[in-house]
Amino acid sequence: MADKKTVSFVLGGGGARGYAHIGIIEVLLELGYEIKSISGTSMGALIGALYASGKLGEYKRWVSTLKFYDVAKLLDFSFGKGGFIQGEKVFRKIEKMIGDTMIEDLPISFTAVATDLIKQKEVWIQKGSLLDSVRASVAIPTIFTPKKIENRYLVDGSVLNPLPIAPTISDNTDITIAVNLNAVALKKDEANVVKSSSKKEANFYTKFEEKFSALITKKEKKEFYNLGIFGVMIRSLDAMQKIITEYKIAGYSPDIIMNIPYNACEFYEFDKAKEMIKMGREIAKKQLI
Repeated sequence: MADKKTVSFVLGGGGARGYAHIGIIEVLLELGYEIKSISGTSMGALIGALYASGKLGEYKRWVSTLKFYDVAKLLDFSFGKGGFIQGEKVFRKIEKMIGDTMIEDLPISFTAVATDLIKQKEVWIQKGSLLDSVRASVAIPTIFTPKKIENRYLVDGSVLNPLPIAPTISDNTDITIAVNLNAVALKKDEANVVKSSSKKEANFYTKFEEKFSALITKKEKKEFYNLGIFGVMIRSLDAMQKIITEYKIAGYSPDIIMNIPYNACEFYEFDKAKEMIKMGREIAKKQLI
């Protein structure tokens, strides 16, 4: 590449599919692009924060070693506190990487998008604690407990904006690249980078769902047509994010959109880092080379 192009990079939300952001960032850097600005929501905010603070390599090495039960051990259930998972185990690990970094001290512009539960509006976090901004942006409603910052109770930015392009509109960069983690599904024979779950994994998710199921009656469970309450919730989130993303792209069209199919893996399959990073690299190369 003759000239080094500067990039406003938009990282969408979509759970474990967000590992694909890592592969895309790697390809951008290998091709000589310079990321000058990052806007991220949910998993996109986490990956963006790690890159902006120079810790993405360390994070990649960690998540690439995670097996199914390593992920399961990181779940700290917290029923009755605004979310089923507290998230403190995971964020203690993230805190060791990010430390007490302030957004204002980052070498590039950074925006984490969250949702204000009380005022019901999108929130752009562009100053203050980097760790707190990410913790707020990834707080999936009912799953992770909300994050209180000042007098606001904040949850996952994907509730209102799964692909936050708008914060980059005023950037003085050459191109805007957005990564959509809720794109059109792969064909059946291509779907899910993960092979079918082992019996042990299936048993774990069954037990996990039992905790959710305890909150509803048997009669209500039957009405979900055997999909299960956890499955219904995940499919609902995917559907919601897919539709909102389409509206966001229509309103703010980036120069390049990289699409990660929503059925590439389930949002909770955080033991699939290697597969999703590889997918991100392949998709980035197809569009940029």
